[in-house]
Order: sequence, then C-alpha cells, then structure tokens
Amino acid sequence: MAVSMLFCLWQCGSRSFPKRARISLTFRSKFHRSPPAHNGLLLSLHKRGILKESFPESAAQDQLPQLLQSGSQTVYCGFDPTADSLHVGNLLAIIGLLHFRSAGHNVIAVLGGATAQIGDPSGKTTERERLSAELADENTHGIRESIQRIFTNHELHFNHSSRTLGTVTVLNNMSWYKSRCVVDFLSEAGRHFRMGTMLSRHSVQSRLRSADGMSLTEFTYQVFQAYDFYHLNQIYGCKIQLGGTDQLGNLMSGHEYIHKVTGEEVYGLTIPLVTSSVGDKLGKTAGNAVWLNRDKTSSFELYQFFLRQPDASVEGYLKLFTFLPLAEVEKLMEQQREDPSKRLAHKRLAAEVTKLVHGKEGLESAKRCTNVLYHSSVEALEEMTDEELQELFTDAPFHELLLEPGTTVIDACRKVNAIPDGPKGYRMVSEGAIWINHKRADQPEQVLIPKLHILSNGLTLLKVGKRNFYIIKWLSL
Repeated sequence: MAVSMLFCLWQCGSRSFPKRARISLTFRSKFHRSPPAHNGLLLSLHKRGILKESFPESAAQDQLPQLLQSGSQTVYCGFDPTADSLHVGNLLAIIGLLHFRSAGHNVIAVLGGATAQIGDPSGKTTERERLSAELADENTHGIRESIQRIFTNHELHFNHSSRTLGTVTVLNNMSWYKSRCVVDFLSEAGRHFRMGTMLSRHSVQSRLRSADGMSLTEFTYQVFQAYDFYHLNQIYGCKIQLGGTDQLGNLMSGHEYIHKVTGEEVYGLTIPLVTSSVGDKLGKTAGNAVWLNRDKTSSFELYQFFLRQPDASVEGYLKLFTFLPLAEVEKLMEQQREDPSKRLAHKRLAAEVTKLVHGKEGLESAKRCTNVLYHSSVEALEEMTDEELQELFTDAPFHELLLEPGTTVIDACRKVNAIPDGPKGYRMVSEGAIWINHKRADQPEQVLIPKLHILSNGLTLLKVGKRNFYIIKWLSL
C-alpha cells in the first residue's frame, strides 16, 4: 500500500531500501533539444517528432546513444489510471515504447494504481478529485487490457523486422507501495528530496500562484514518481524513462533521486503533448474524449476521428502515430497533393491507427460501418454484426421481434413505435418518409421480403426521416 498517510496507515515493517552508494557522477540540470548523433533509433524518433528532449544534456550527445548501442536496455513509461481507458493523447507514449521494443529493448508500462490516488498536478489548474482505491483498481484493469492489446496488435501486424523484439512488462506501482508505511517511506526516501528543488518545479510554482494553492498530497507526487523510477532501476535495471513534456519536473526528480542514492546515471526522454489545430489536447476535447477501449469509443469512431483531421495535421500525424517509413509518408503526401479529393493520406492514417488499437478485425469493422453510413452499402450492412450496428447507430433503439407470416412494412414500423398510430402513420409510409436497408419503402401493405427488407443476417435497418434509426433483429417462429 502506498505512503500510508495518503492511503491508509500500515504498521512500519522492516523492509529497507537497497544500499546507497557514493555519488560519483556529475548532475546536469539542462535538457538538450538537438537530435543526438551516432544512434539510428534516437535520430529516427527525433525525425518523426516522437522525441522532443533528452535529459541530462550530455546524454543527448554521447552517453545515451552509447548505452543503447551497448545492448538491450530497459525503458519505462507510466500511465495513471484516472479513467477506465487511455485516450488518443496517451497513444504516442505507447508508440514510443513500441519503437524501443522493435529495436530490441525491453519496455515496462507502469500503471499508477498508487499514484493515481495521489493525483499528478502537472498541467492542472485545480486539484484532481480524490480517486478511491477501488476505482483506481477497476480503472487499472481496463487500461492493462488496452495496453496489452496494442502491444499484441503491433507484434502481429507491424513487426516486419527480423530483429528479436524486446520483452513487455506491465506493472502496477501499488505492488511496491502496499506494504510500506509513511514513517518508513519518509525516513528512507524523503531525506533525499530538497524542499527548494521541489518548490522550484514548474508544476508546483503554477499551482502555488493559483487561488486554490496546492495540497500536500499533490506536492508529494514527484516523490512517488521519482521512487517508481528508482524501484524499476533496482529491480529491472531500468535506466530510461519516457514521459510527456509536462512530466519534465517529475523526470528530473527521478534522475536526481537515483543519482543521489546509487551514483548511477539514468536518462529521461520527453515526448511532445500532441494538440489539435485549436490547441486542445488531441482526443481529449472537453466531454468528448476519444478513448482506446472499444466499449467507450468504437473502432468506427476512432477511424473517423483520424479521417477527419485537418489537412495541415496529417503529415505530422503519419510520422507520429504510424510505423510507415518516412519515405513512404513523403510519397503519400505527394499523392495527396496531386489529388486531394482522394484523401489517401487521411485514409492511410485512419487505417494504420485503427489497426494498431483494434487489430485487423477492428479496422474491417470500421470500414464496414463507414460504407453503411456514408455509402449506403447494402452488402456492408448485410455483413454487420448486432454489436457493430449498435455501435454505429448508438442512439438507435434495438428491437428483437418474432417474424410472423405476412408481416408488412407498416406492421414493422408500428411494432418498433417508429410511426404514430392511425392515418398519420400510414401517410408517412406512403409519402416516402420510411427507408428500409437504405431503400425507400413507400408501400405500407407490402409484405416484408427476405434479402430486401430482411437481410441474410436477420437484421433490418429502419430509418424514419433523415436521422431517426431503428434496428430490428428478426427471430424465426
């Protein structure tokens, strides 16, 4: 259990931290912005825009490239389960881990079952609402499934190299905090953190200047994230941490802590926070987030999200969110410029991201839904599952009805309450307001015909007017 004062008090145990070593290396507090030389992986990630800064400064020039070339290293990135799914804005961090894994390095995704209950103040103007241990645990399960699915899809559909992939480990940081008590933790770890340094962090300064100020709970977040890095360094030999640019202070705290305790040099790499054309975090518009779990955002919705990105953003997103070689990205953009109406780059971007997040089946589902909704394809409609129809027409009532002999168009409409009773409903049908499976049905007394009104999958898509859909699943007598 994490620091007991913030979760619940445990009796101090005898567990101790690994022995501290003398400080033998010099700490530098600057990030280096220029691409590092002598290392293909780092240079490639910089060219794609995935890496923004390297820490400390000397690492960008010499030490980190040499370390990566010396053999397989361990790289980690943390994800706090503040919701039951990650969103599109988190995808770039996962892609960063995937690039390292493809290069033969081992990667760790740390789910912050403990730190989510503390609350990261980075980029926040007010304190997060308290997250209970039970909810944090539930959220962790949803995010674990999402991360594991994406790593599996990448291995199945995007790994075309003969190089052996690195290992993937998904951990919950609650596992190394749950047996700690507050006195033990502060006695061992707290003495290595200087108040002046902690107060100087941008995330702290911005909150201290706000009207609400900053709670002690949030102030300690950087201590926890620093200790996460230390724990992984000691147990897994992890020397590299990935994090968003808003995590700069937390990365620095981890570096400083490990350096003080062990004398070992470790490294921080930042990835950019991707924003939309209006400056919002990508995929996290207020009240309308684009999630990575299908039960929150369908594969069709994810596909359409990337398909609708502004022209000016597509080339950058192809470099960030796909594994296409840069030469192929450039060729795609040339084809797009020659004939913008085909939207080849947009379609490839949407397809690549959807396949990574939801696999080939998810991509095929997204394309079927697109054909049904925007191209009125009866063939695609006939191939759709009940689940896909309900995902596509999220507000459409779903009805299971017994198919009785002689059921007519107006019978079907009335059984699902699509039209009013009496002459008005009859006129709506006869005047052409009803569509069945993308075809106008203006004969009220016409008996439903298999393959026309009832598709081979037993479904009927009924539309009244322009926007009111009803889904009927017919059950045989």
